[in-house]
Amino acid sequence: MATSMVCLVVLCLVSPFLLAGAVRGNPWYGGGLFPQFYDHSCPQAKEIVHSIVAQAVARETRMAASLVRLHFHDCFVKGCDASVLLDNSTNIVSEKGSNPNKNSIRGFEVVDQIKAALEAACPGTVSCADILALAARDSTILVGGPYWDVPLGRRDSLGASIQGSNNDIPAPNNTLPTIITKFKRLGLNLVDVVALSGGHTIGLSRCTSFRQRLYNQSGNGLADSTLEVSFAAQLRQGCPRSGGDNNLFPLDVATSTKFDNFYFKNILAGRGLLSSDEVLLTKSAETAALVKAYANDVHLFFQHFAQSMVNMGNILPLTGSHGEIRKNCRRLNNYH
Repeated sequence: MATSMVCLVVLCLVSPFLLAGAVRGNPWYGGGLFPQFYDHSCPQAKEIVHSIVAQAVARETRMAASLVRLHFHDCFVKGCDASVLLDNSTNIVSEKGSNPNKNSIRGFEVVDQIKAALEAACPGTVSCADILALAARDSTILVGGPYWDVPLGRRDSLGASIQGSNNDIPAPNNTLPTIITKFKRLGLNLVDVVALSGGHTIGLSRCTSFRQRLYNQSGNGLADSTLEVSFAAQLRQGCPRSGGDNNLFPLDVATSTKFDNFYFKNILAGRGLLSSDEVLLTKSAETAALVKAYANDVHLFFQHFAQSMVNMGNILPLTGSHGEIRKNCRRLNNYH
């Protein structure tokens, strides 16, 4: 009975959102992308990306989460345009030095390897932005997650925005209204917020991203009351009050290398790692209904995650004659 009630609530909640997602009548949402974009100009493109991502994930499972996150941190800053890949240069202040990315974002060498292979096969054809979108999808599948067709045809940016990277990427300590606002600004909705948060079913997080929950969540010197007590004690052993900023912890304490719905089950048990995970349950009836629905039905989560990744990948792409196809993802073609 409880299960069917949750499903009813979620159906009522989700239908208008998904409908809105299908229409997306706002200027942020990218038309002109389609999965067959390279079928004639570089027919082996998808195969090349998949092969190199598979090798990278076989070497280190964590790389799957890192490549999904790279796409996420790209799309939330000026759209999915590979701006996150640019290094510092005369005219570029790299997004790699922003607060969300510094000492944290990774996977650039894998992207370099993919780009080199694509340039050898089809010079000047496949964009770095499309590499990120394909690598995120392939990474998800390789650790047990859903498949989706990736719309392609993005081009690469001619600049970066460290300010956008600092301000626009949802942060672990943001309030739920702030997180929702950051998604809505880009044409994404509440389903996208919860489904994409489910990407935390894989990967690791640094102590510095959740320390305040262990020691001083509300400025009163106490741990976050929504954090399960024994789990909090376990975390404090490896995440001291000071020092150990870069100590790593699994975002999904149950199955950290498998893409599944345990992330949502953990949240229900008070074992979500980040404040931004826990608030999905405690600060909104709508997001809480989705957390419960995904915890209860992995297929629903997979379906929504796949659609939300497509939605995110459609944020403000550069198409036509805008931007360029970089030969090296780390720098502009006219680099000097």
